[in-house]
Amino acid sequence: MHVLSRTVSPAVPRKKLSTTVYITPEQDARLKLLHARTKVPVAEYIRQGIDLVLDKYRANLPGQVDIAFQGDSAETD
Repeated sequence: MHVLSRTVSPAVPRKKLSTTVYITPEQDARLKLLHARTKVPVAEYIRQGIDLVLDKYRANLPGQVDIAFQGDSAETD
């Protein structure tokens, strides 16, 4: 039997901003079905989806450069 271990940090309430997102009727139906089966709010699934997209495209965002993206451009004086 394979057991996955996951470290869970304590829940820290974070301020959330309200926005409007347009989804297809099919997406709405599937999210509602998922919510009915899991009791996880639809908004939480949408936030997780946004996090997945932001992670996927993180190289296109400004900020710190990952070591993997630096290559040999780092020089020392």
